[in-house]
Amino acid sequence: MANLRTAMDAAFGDLNVASPQSFDGYARHVPGDPAPPDGAVASRALRFQQLSLLRNGFPLGIIPSYSPTPRKELGSFSLQSLLLRPATADWWLGVVGQFRPKKLIDSIKKEISSVDDWELSALKDVAKHFLDKSLYSLGVCSQLSLSPSTSVLVGTEQLGERERRRHKLMLFHKLPNHDITMEAAWPGLFLDHSGRYWDVPESISLDLLSLVSESGFRYRFGIHKNGGHPHATNATNAEPPSALMPGLCAKAAFSYEKSKDFWRQKETKEDLIVKTEKGFFWRPSYDLRLREPHSAVSAIVGGSCTAWFLNPEFPLAVESREGGIFPVASAKRGPFNADLFGSVCYTFQLGKFRKYYGDLTRIDARLDISSASALARRVFNVLSGSSGSSFRRPSSSPRVNLIFQQQVAGPIMFRVDSKFSLGSLSGRQGPHVEDFIYSLSYSLRLLQSGKVVAWYSPKRKEGMIELRMFEF
Repeated sequence: MANLRTAMDAAFGDLNVASPQSFDGYARHVPGDPAPPDGAVASRALRFQQLSLLRNGFPLGIIPSYSPTPRKELGSFSLQSLLLRPATADWWLGVVGQFRPKKLIDSIKKEISSVDDWELSALKDVAKHFLDKSLYSLGVCSQLSLSPSTSVLVGTEQLGERERRRHKLMLFHKLPNHDITMEAAWPGLFLDHSGRYWDVPESISLDLLSLVSESGFRYRFGIHKNGGHPHATNATNAEPPSALMPGLCAKAAFSYEKSKDFWRQKETKEDLIVKTEKGFFWRPSYDLRLREPHSAVSAIVGGSCTAWFLNPEFPLAVESREGGIFPVASAKRGPFNADLFGSVCYTFQLGKFRKYYGDLTRIDARLDISSASALARRVFNVLSGSSGSSFRRPSSSPRVNLIFQQQVAGPIMFRVDSKFSLGSLSGRQGPHVEDFIYSLSYSLRLLQSGKVVAWYSPKRKEGMIELRMFEF
């Protein structure tokens, strides 16, 4: 079943989107923006722990990734490797290094082509290119378990192409029926629905999240604080989202989800045990979540409210190409906002994902309404013939998310996540493709529902390799 809970997380603002732009492997989704495709949601496993396992399957333990940089001469291709990982029973430390080879290769080629006689001085000139600091990045992360239910995570990273460091502090605490998370970042990295990255100088949040009950009810509360003016890292003359502007807000959200099977082929003992000439063998599904063919419908409905404190009118500003900040408009956030959201999904799956070929074909189709009030105003404006501001709100258009999964061979599966907007935004009329992601995964039976995923986003021109676990 496509993940319905992304609708609530996107509305609340606690949603991590997979991204190679940071050593953490993710960027925060901008609160209130339409939910991203399911294939874009980041893994729940920490990136440093992912690299510790992924390096066993790659030559020399080097994992590639692809992400554009502000300096084009550095190129988009990069190589990551876990350099150190000392650990004890309650503590571990991870040190990750990253290298971008394009500028080095181009510089050496240019140096070699201009050399007539190879002397010691010429070799020194070539060696100097290896000392360029912009080619290298370093990330350090450490986690300490204070008790079986409490842990602290601290991290810092220095990207070679950027002057400013990133720092992060996280506190996790598990209660019998709730999870408490405190996270602070300087600066915090956010990703909006248009594929733009934003650095928020200070981002602090405290969340209380309930576990999903048997009835499908779920709720959460939180406090979030932004400090400093947001800065676009990969765009110019762009207005920052109002949710990222300085301020302190309190949030609350709830949701209720339900699913119903039209038909389902239950797993049997005959499925698990295979008889061959050499005897009987145990053969579970490559992924426990995909072990039963079925047809089902599911839905989620919920609401969220946000209260901003000390919320005066503030100017919207952008950074010019020369580096200066200048105001372009002014806006005012409402001191209190409340809204409803909902999603409905249909799933059809053939195959049990056990055999080597042709044992899985699956389609998920999900309709998302991220803001019921914005959609109602949009419909009213259409019927009345007026052109209100709701047309410019990305949340005013319903989205359709389509997920297609097909087994290639054995545990290898091809997947396409696509998102369609049913309205007209930015001058585009009618339904149109808003985002899509290609991915190729290798399921690991020993992890029951774990897999190695290589994905690429043409919209963001980014791609990376992840270890995804606990996606249920």
